Amino acid sequence: MREGRPRGGILRHAPILTLALFLVPIGAGLIGTWLPAFGYLPALGGTVFGIDPWRALVDHPSLPTALRLTLASGILASALSLALVIAFVAACHDTRLYHRLRRALAPVLAVPHVAIAIGLAFLIAPSGWLARLISPWATGWTTPPDVAIVNDPHGLALALGLVVKEIPYLLLMTMAALGQAQANQRMAVARSLGYGPVVGWLKTVLPAVYPQIRLPVYAVIAYSLSVVDMAMVLAPATPPPLAVLILRWFNDPDLSLRFQAAAGAVLQLCIVILVIATWHLLERLVIRLGRHWIAEGWRGGGGGLARTAAGGAMSLLYGAAGLSVLVLGLWSLAGRWRYPDAFPVDMSFGTWARHLYSLLWATSTTLVVGVAAAGIALALALACLENEQRRALRTTNRALWLLYAPLLVPQVAFLFGFQVVAVRAGIDGTWITLIWSHILFVLPYVFLSLADPYRTLDERYARAAICLGAPPNRVFWRVKFPMLLRPILIAFAIGFAVSVAQYLPTLFAGSGRFVTLTTEAVALSGGGDRRVVGVFAFLQAALPLLVFGIAFAVPAWTFRHRKALRMAT
Repeated sequence: MREGRPRGGILRHAPILTLALFLVPIGAGLIGTWLPAFGYLPALGGTVFGIDPWRALVDHPSLPTALRLTLASGILASALSLALVIAFVAACHDTRLYHRLRRALAPVLAVPHVAIAIGLAFLIAPSGWLARLISPWATGWTTPPDVAIVNDPHGLALALGLVVKEIPYLLLMTMAALGQAQANQRMAVARSLGYGPVVGWLKTVLPAVYPQIRLPVYAVIAYSLSVVDMAMVLAPATPPPLAVLILRWFNDPDLSLRFQAAAGAVLQLCIVILVIATWHLLERLVIRLGRHWIAEGWRGGGGGLARTAAGGAMSLLYGAAGLSVLVLGLWSLAGRWRYPDAFPVDMSFGTWARHLYSLLWATSTTLVVGVAAAGIALALALACLENEQRRALRTTNRALWLLYAPLLVPQVAFLFGFQVVAVRAGIDGTWITLIWSHILFVLPYVFLSLADPYRTLDERYARAAICLGAPPNRVFWRVKFPMLLRPILIAFAIGFAVSVAQYLPTLFAGSGRFVTLTTEAVALSGGGDRRVVGVFAFLQAALPLLVFGIAFAVPAWTFRHRKALRMAT
């Protein structure tokens, strides 16, 4: 600790409280999952022979196909997302398209995974909107073609949905790392040595950027390999990927399948660990080969073709996300919409009116849980960051690994155990447990989105206030908080969007007693009425967008007088 720095008071306990809040449930949840995997289910007082769950798991006829789907879709989506992000930033860095897509990141990130998945299914299905827009004048189709696009047996639709949703996240993390890597200065040196823009970026900027985005990449891998909600919409159902299969066993009325499901959850965790470890080994191989490539001295060309290809691919993916939300809105208002009509014959709010009670119930639960989880996570993140500044601490790699723990551990691998512990503690199916389960996943995103703006705030403002006699708490509320109001509200909006998107935590922690827009959208997605699905999925997408809009509008309205003051002076 530096001399003259305040000791932090009660804030010094904030990091310990924060870590305990989400590491203790994960640890307890893993234990509560591993015990049934080896024959002991304390919540039900059940016991079987230790290897019986594993024998039942290995003998299950759906396991080989489930593993293939899991690995194929997860690895393909992760590798393709990272490759597209690197290609786009390398080819289009500091261009007009780059800055446009950067401004559009917030609304794309705000849309929950399930809404993207359902909208994409409505978009690319044989009877989807894209087929309607080009039929029959371009295709000759008067009936939907018999082609398995959604729920295809190879999991390609799921991989596409994951790419559409994960690319904005990786792009945001990469853009945040560029400033710390001094990308502009490195590119200026590369151009002065005659390197083209793409090759110069890959040789000088990427080696400094990738170590900073390694954990986000691992988080994307873990999510892609264990996703449940998107897989229930886009992946095949007979059999489904491993995570969905495990969820079916957990929800089966036959309680003996809980042991088999727990063994499957442990297998899911081992798969994620194995894939991430293999990815890390490949990183080391690429680093070794990359050193030779960097030393070769090849400078590349102008990068026009790469810029066109990467920019076009990224624009198409952004367009797919936007059209997915738009088609949800169309179906929610559609009356008669026969194939191959491009647009509904008539539109009304009839579907909204018929399901108004269910919408209000699900929306109120979503709002209460989202606001509570995001608010508590924001308070903890601010307390940790303020304690860090007052005590002159620095975040270590170990702390980052702990922060990413909820994102690296598959949800299905510990949420069942978390539910078992909650049952034993008598808090299963309560508001506290539900909000707590959401905080596990909201807190890392809130902290990561707020950390850079908080740490880069010029310390001279706080020093000047302290020199004028203001205590640290007053400095925070009167100086730092107003100056950081915009990033604080954006961090809250991100946390709210993450909470809205949670499916498995709501199922396990809520014990089926709580209905949110996400659980309803996933439950209805297997039905045949696209209008009802469109209503719930569109509202699920609209809520985070509305909160993001408020987060951007409030600072502009609060400090609207500043521009007039500057003009007057």
